[in-house]
Amino acid sequence: MLTLSLIGIGCGDPDQLTRAAIQAINAADLVLIPRKGTAKSDLADLRRTICADVLANDKTVIAEFDLPVRDAGEADYRKGVDDWHDAVAATWQQAIAKHLAGEGKVALLIWGDPSLYDSSLRIARRFDPSKIEVVPGITSIQALCAAHALPLNDIGEPFLVTTGRRLREGGWPAGVDTVVVMLDGGTAFQSLDPAGLQIYWGAYLGMPDQIIMSGALAEIGPRIVAARREARARHGWIMDSYILKRVG
Repeated sequence: MLTLSLIGIGCGDPDQLTRAAIQAINAADLVLIPRKGTAKSDLADLRRTICADVLANDKTVIAEFDLPVRDAGEADYRKGVDDWHDAVAATWQQAIAKHLAGEGKVALLIWGDPSLYDSSLRIARRFDPSKIEVVPGITSIQALCAAHALPLNDIGEPFLVTTGRRLREGGWPAGVDTVVVMLDGGTAFQSLDPAGLQIYWGAYLGMPDQIIMSGALAEIGPRIVAARREARARHGWIMDSYILKRVG
């Protein structure tokens, strides 16, 4: 029986690990750590640090593997994502087969939480382990709200979580005054009329290099664009999210 445990590890601060996450890591026979290239070596380093800090089971094997890269040039976005997920699932299978003889518990340390804009559950179902278990973690939305000391919703009001691509293509969503934007590689907020909008932005949340900025979009937006460009050049990668609110 092969059990795949997807463990949410929060957004970069090892102190965000729950007791359940620590127990699940120590219950694993194999912990897989993905490598995403030298530009994102910080992400693998954090997972190594977590294992070094909390792993007390000396029988647990830690194995690293290179994660396939999605073809960003694929014209059909959904097909490109599906093909990439197939390749990742195959890579998982190969890494597991190399270290386990068909049974045991495998742990993957998931950035944030497996439920929110993460494809680990969809990928896991592609190679169909005997059992999938999920240990929830702190999301980037929670970390962003905490960094800004911000309640996400207004009293009795809804909010929407979307992507930069959808915001850019569709504009401001109808029926809400609060929009959470994730996976935005191109500062889609620049496509909006900034009048009456506040932005709460954060990058590298929970990490030593965390950056947060907030204020009127018309004023802060250009500063975020510049700060984001500089941070990406310095680190070689950036992971950020933001909240937009209509005011007045």
